Amino acid sequence: ATLVRFLPIVTQIFLWGAIFKSTAAPTLNGYSYENMVSYYLLAMVARAFSSMPGLSSGITRDVRDGTIKKYLTQPIDMLGYLFWHRVAQKLVCYAIAAGPFALVFFVCRDYLPGWPDATTAAAWGASLVLAFLIGFLIESLIGLIAFWFLEVESLIFIYMMMNFFLSGHMIPLDYLGQFGEWVQFLPFKYLAYFPAAVLLGRYSPADLARELTFAAGWVAVFFVVNRVAFARGVRRYGAFGG
Repeated sequence: ATLVRFLPIVTQIFLWGAIFKSTAAPTLNGYSYENMVSYYLLAMVARAFSSMPGLSSGITRDVRDGTIKKYLTQPIDMLGYLFWHRVAQKLVCYAIAAGPFALVFFVCRDYLPGWPDATTAAAWGASLVLAFLIGFLIESLIGLIAFWFLEVESLIFIYMMMNFFLSGHMIPLDYLGQFGEWVQFLPFKYLAYFPAAVLLGRYSPADLARELTFAAGWVAVFFVVNRVAFARGVRRYGAFGG
């Protein structure tokens, strides 16, 4: 299953190879072919941290069928429980996927940038942690909308489509032109584009510190909004049964 995740990346790499050959240009929007291969591999790593499959739909299901009562009648914080459950799940996933990831990166080692310095490596690690936090908080917030609208599957689908495009998972945000400048102000770029851009050296030290601060700010904003949404949702929630 882990290797299947690489199939879309392989397709994109071959596609961009054809584009670079057809244009005969050494770079496109500041990216060489080697940069594009590196970008998609690094964005895939970031998406492994930020993607939360089943989180929002699971919260919606718990609200709809009344399972959420177990969090309300016992001394368990639902959002805290779901967060640490997702942390444990990711740790197991990374342990299993470490081998396939290492193999793919070894095969593509000629396309990757050299080993980063300590500052860049630390910033990259911080960006992955922030990607995980932002991804979790956005999806949990979407799930909490079920307190007001029991059917949010369409909203989840719309979010996934927007996320795929606006996070830079499908294409680097540098290719979006003026629209990409507006996208830079949204939290989605921290889910895929930003961690990849850190290792590719597309941020100066000053810009890197600013972006990490903005990402931490988004974490704080979404944390507060999640807590407010949960508190107000529980206040209006009603269910029957033992």
